[in-house]
Amino acid sequence: MSVATFFERTRGARKILIVDLGFLGDSVHLIPACWDLKRQYPDAELHTLSATVGAEVLKLAPCVDRAWAYPLGNPSPPWWRHLDILGAIRRERFDVAISFSGGDRPVLVTALSAARHRLAHDNGRRHFYNRWIVPDWVPRRDRRDPVFEQRRQVLAAAGMALGPVRFDLDLPWEVRDWARDQMAGGAIHVSPNASHVLKEWPMESWRRLIPVLTRATGRPVVVTGDGSEREQRRLKRLEGAVGGATLRVIQERLSLARLAALLEQSALHVGADSGVTHLAFALGRPTVTVYREYDGRLEWTPPGPRHRQCIVECACIGGQPKGCLSAEVAACLGGIQPEAMLEHCVRALEGG
Repeated sequence: MSVATFFERTRGARKILIVDLGFLGDSVHLIPACWDLKRQYPDAELHTLSATVGAEVLKLAPCVDRAWAYPLGNPSPPWWRHLDILGAIRRERFDVAISFSGGDRPVLVTALSAARHRLAHDNGRRHFYNRWIVPDWVPRRDRRDPVFEQRRQVLAAAGMALGPVRFDLDLPWEVRDWARDQMAGGAIHVSPNASHVLKEWPMESWRRLIPVLTRATGRPVVVTGDGSEREQRRLKRLEGAVGGATLRVIQERLSLARLAALLEQSALHVGADSGVTHLAFALGRPTVTVYREYDGRLEWTPPGPRHRQCIVECACIGGQPKGCLSAEVAACLGGIQPEAMLEHCVRALEGG
């Protein structure tokens, strides 16, 4: 049976589950596909299953009826650690379950959901049992497309009509009020941290950039992190080195709603290769990002002229970056000069 008939076979579905298990960036890229599913199945409940931080952002998407959290970490626990969640999922009696990532754990959880119809995206991790546990598979989508578009194209391959790309997050009024108390509208938001130290621009480079950035643009800068001990140390160093009335450093870990509210009223987001960049993109903010070049970077790069990148080749990609790891600094990213970042920031603020 062709995967192109999937929608025709499931158009009467009343409960749909998306198994993603992704963190912030992955979950942001899931939202446009959620809107398309809601449009195609207007009478169905749409549920998502993602990492805890992913569930936080998906709760802000009005098209998602319930965002389930599946606690993950680094390293992630064995799949059987969350049998209670899998049991609760099975009791929901989903008609359709979809895995866009095609990773081993999401595919296994999709199968264990006991949904009558199961669909997955083939990301190249083929196993002999794949088609036994998930009957419908969409071939690998074009990795030159952004991840959110690849996920929409999975739905198109399954026979669904796509609408315009939309994120349309709905923030509670109280978090918007809170954000206005924290920063003036039109400030520049900086997120210097990432999930891995080798994705981070050195703190000395941020120390050099921020003073000239505020002088060149006349805008204050607000800096946030995830509240972890490591990131708090980095932010304290930055605050001590720069200081001044035009710099506001928020040390605590913000809820995703509060972070989104800060980004929403910012004029520009500047940061590392992290989920915060994708959240800023979803909220319509221009971005400037530092990247190491790697296979697949393009699909994780915000598209369009309002989004600018400083990209460097990295000798550590695919190797053993012991020196950089022990020093907790990416030597290649250190080669990006603050003057280059400043030019990108000014041009992003000017519209591209």
